[in-house]
Amino acid sequence: MSAPEPRVVVTGMGVLTALGDSPQALHRSLCDGGNGLEPLEWEEGGAMPPRVAGRVDFDPKAYLGNGNLRPLDRTARLAVAATGLALDAAGWTAEIRDETEVGLVLGTMFCSVHTISGFDRRAQEAGPNYAKPMEFANSVINAAAGQTAIWHDLWGINATIAGATASGAQAIAYASDLIRSGRASALLAGGVDELCFESFYGFHRAGLLYDPAGGDGAPAAPYDARRSGFALAEASAFLMLEEAESAAARGATVLAEIRGHGDAFDRSRGRDEESCAAALARSVTSALRRADRQPSQLACVSLSGNGARRGDRCEARGVALALGEATAGLPAVAIKSMLGESLGASGALQAVTAIESMRAGVLPGTAGLEQPEEGLPLARIGTDSSAVERGCGLVTALGLEGSSCALAIEVA
Repeated sequence: MSAPEPRVVVTGMGVLTALGDSPQALHRSLCDGGNGLEPLEWEEGGAMPPRVAGRVDFDPKAYLGNGNLRPLDRTARLAVAATGLALDAAGWTAEIRDETEVGLVLGTMFCSVHTISGFDRRAQEAGPNYAKPMEFANSVINAAAGQTAIWHDLWGINATIAGATASGAQAIAYASDLIRSGRASALLAGGVDELCFESFYGFHRAGLLYDPAGGDGAPAAPYDARRSGFALAEASAFLMLEEAESAAARGATVLAEIRGHGDAFDRSRGRDEESCAAALARSVTSALRRADRQPSQLACVSLSGNGARRGDRCEARGVALALGEATAGLPAVAIKSMLGESLGASGALQAVTAIESMRAGVLPGTAGLEQPEEGLPLARIGTDSSAVERGCGLVTALGLEGSSCALAIEVA
């Protein structure tokens, strides 16, 4: 008889967002209807209209002390700070990390794109001799993961997941698999992305951003019939994942358990709604199968809807396709209505919110969702907070280019 598969538990969480720098503060603000979006104009982008965005009011010294911050760009600083908060919350002191292997799986869409662009631009305009060597270290997609490992002395597995807006959830899924396979016993997993001109300009050119000056009163509200795009944001969010027996041996407090996950890819890359919805449905079905849970046993769902017309509709259809009749009675929330689209950090933020909601017994409302799209199968999503029980929560993440992921997370 084969041994049971190792269980993966959450022992700490760390977040940096426009609405708070702790899971508890973030959850309270979301339940109180907090809005992390503010007007934003870029000096570099005079041709771009004003937008709203979610910026983190962030003094790195308040979290990282007086250490040498020069090698760290903004993305790395956000990642180092949030992972530090997660380590502290889980009780992983520097002394314990010196003797015990801890690794990191970091999800991101662009990582240090501002640094990368600046390095390239300077070399092209002024010549290679004027490129800054210190910036070169941050000009790769896994720079933030490497800098974070160096700062916190994380000498275990170090991996970067780049699956667009599904990256944060995929990082948690991959880290869970590493622990279940015995390749690691303790891993930080989550995601980070910065708010910068380069990413902002790219989404603006693609016509994906919400325009507050549209004149039709449309909100940046996921699943609302009037939605026209999303508000960009930055954030950093990480969960401390551990093998259950190892966590128990060191006397750790268990917040939740990663029961299962599922991943799928839409070959149409979001262009065909049926294909997109089917891919997400496969992710959800796989997550529940691995978790040994039925749709009727779910306590809530934290959705990745961000205000994109096609993406939101595909996600709602995919969830309904996987959950069937259980969809109508399932409490649901889309936190990007208040935080904005934080790209690689978003899936981890959704996981943190789901865990805190089930622990507190309250699921936040979805801001601005006053006119649900016709035929929306999510009957229990709205502007008001709702009661939620402890149990198995579902987190869904739909990437912009075809990636999808689902997490089944249980709070006892």
